[in-house]
Amino acid sequence: MHSQGPNLLQRLKQRTRGLRREVYAMYLATRHPQTPWYAKLLAAAVVVYALSPFDLIPDAIPVLGLLDDVIIIPLGVLAVRRIIPSGVLVECRQQAIDGVQVGTGWKWAGGLAIIALWVLCITLLAIWGWGRFGG
Repeated sequence: MHSQGPNLLQRLKQRTRGLRREVYAMYLATRHPQTPWYAKLLAAAVVVYALSPFDLIPDAIPVLGLLDDVIIIPLGVLAVRRIIPSGVLVECRQQAIDGVQVGTGWKWAGGLAIIALWVLCITLLAIWGWGRFGG
C-alpha cells in the first residue's frame, strides 16, 4: 500500500498538468479565427471558472467543495472539446504544450484577466445599485 502512494501522487500531478494544458489550449482556441463564437463563449467560461479563485461551492465545504472542481471543470472541458473544430483543437493543444513547457507566463495573464473580470462585475453591480437605490 505504501508503494502505491508516490505512484498515485505522480498520476494526479500528471493529470493536473494535462488539465492545465487543456485549459490553456481552450484559452488559445478562444482567440483562434476558426473557432465558432458559441465555442469561444463556452471555452471562455470554462477558462474563467478554472482560473477563478471563486467557486460555485466553496472549497471550505468538506468533499463538496472539491467535487465541483473535479466535476465542473472536466465536464466543461469535455463540452468544449465537442464543439471546437478538431483541427483547431490539435493546433491549440500543440501551442499549449509548447507554451506550458517554456513557461510563457500564461498564469499571470489568466490571473490578470480574472481580476479584471471581477473588477468589471463589481463596478457594474455598484453602478446598478447606485442607480437603483442611491440615486
